[in-house]
Amino acid sequence: MPTEQRGVDTIPEGERTSGPRDLMSILLGSNLCLGVVIFGWLPVSYGLGMAGAVTSIVAGTVAGVVVTAPLALVSLRTGTNLSTSSGAAFGVRGRLVGSVVGLLLSLGYTALTLWIGGDVTVSTLARLTGLPTGGAVHTAVYAVLAALTVVGAVYGYQLLLRMSKALAVVMTALLVAGLFAYAPHLTTRAPAHTPYLLGSFWPTWLLSAVTAGLSGPVAFITLLGDYTRYVSPRRHGRHTVYAATCAGLFAGLLVPQLFGTYTAYAAHAALDYAGPLVAASPGWYLVPLLVVALAGSVGNSGLMLYSMGLDLDAILPRATRVRATLVVAVVATVFVFVGHFAWDAQNAMTTFVLLLTAVGMPWAVITLIAHRRTGGVYDADALQVFNRRSRGGVYWYRAGWNPRATLAWAVGAAVGLCGVSTPYEGPLLRLTGGIDCSFVLSGLAGGAVYLVLTRTAPVPAAALAGESA
Repeated sequence: MPTEQRGVDTIPEGERTSGPRDLMSILLGSNLCLGVVIFGWLPVSYGLGMAGAVTSIVAGTVAGVVVTAPLALVSLRTGTNLSTSSGAAFGVRGRLVGSVVGLLLSLGYTALTLWIGGDVTVSTLARLTGLPTGGAVHTAVYAVLAALTVVGAVYGYQLLLRMSKALAVVMTALLVAGLFAYAPHLTTRAPAHTPYLLGSFWPTWLLSAVTAGLSGPVAFITLLGDYTRYVSPRRHGRHTVYAATCAGLFAGLLVPQLFGTYTAYAAHAALDYAGPLVAASPGWYLVPLLVVALAGSVGNSGLMLYSMGLDLDAILPRATRVRATLVVAVVATVFVFVGHFAWDAQNAMTTFVLLLTAVGMPWAVITLIAHRRTGGVYDADALQVFNRRSRGGVYWYRAGWNPRATLAWAVGAAVGLCGVSTPYEGPLLRLTGGIDCSFVLSGLAGGAVYLVLTRTAPVPAAALAGESA
């Protein structure tokens, strides 16, 4: 199979051979991994019982899909990734906001996937073979996982799609087997000595809805276009693509997260997930669990690393996609080691998710408002001005930046960061009763400011041409 040569340039119609089924396969298969499963452990570690954990995950996922899924339609029309497509709203240079947000999101989730996959792999091998669990073994396992991930990311979309189709079948069967494996130890109560993280039920429930539920779809705010840019709008309608995106996100996120919740209760996992998960596993499930840790981690982190390579390619047009992918692979591997040896799991995950959700949500809202205003009509060639290192076009605005959109995003991000509840508590928490509403506040603030600032702004010429055609 040849290595994909496309970076963030526009995909020609003849190469847009994927369809809605492929979209569902990649969203399902790539997410059936421990990097997504572990988010189902968070509400358990927060002190919630089974009912509170499940309802918070489901509610957060539904809210996240409602906001995120429409972004798939943007790249369906532009033929390029979402950060480049956002140049229609932010300017061909201003779209770097999306590239940086996407790079950070993918970096964090890649490191998380390799981290938890490596930890479960080491613990499982220790039970199977007596292998020691020291730092040298962890280092070796992380390096192997990172190397396998790089192969998939470098070869590109077609190989990752084939992997996702296979993983969708294999991983579903292994997770179903896991339900039987952990059933004898299942309880619906939070582990002993695990009080509500925020002191009472509803603030903790809402925190869980954001960090365990909403965070899943939000992780895809810059990723969906990596897949839909290979779908032809001439052969597949937007309603079909939208429905496939929603179905893929729902199934791909809820199935592994609820499996994580189920196994967290069965393993009585409070402060850690990987160790109790392996310790509670019956002997017959250790090999399947090892496959889940290895195959799932490579599939998910491969897609994330692929997206990181595209985002870095968008930031540094002189770099090729392959070189950019290799660079971000090294950075992600460093984050894995830092995550294992220096960070507290729960605090690191919660802080990372809340901060990036607050920063990314206003970007997504502004991009969607611009898409709606233009009726989904874009000048695909003008979106590539920055990549060609040239100037001009309908999205040039002021020196390649749209100051109004950029300011609106900055205001939304600042408001969101002032409303987060992490080890750092934002000043707006006093107005929300201590409940973290950062994602709502950032999205509303960014969208409202953008609407006000652009109420008299002219519609880009590409959209006007589309209306008159």
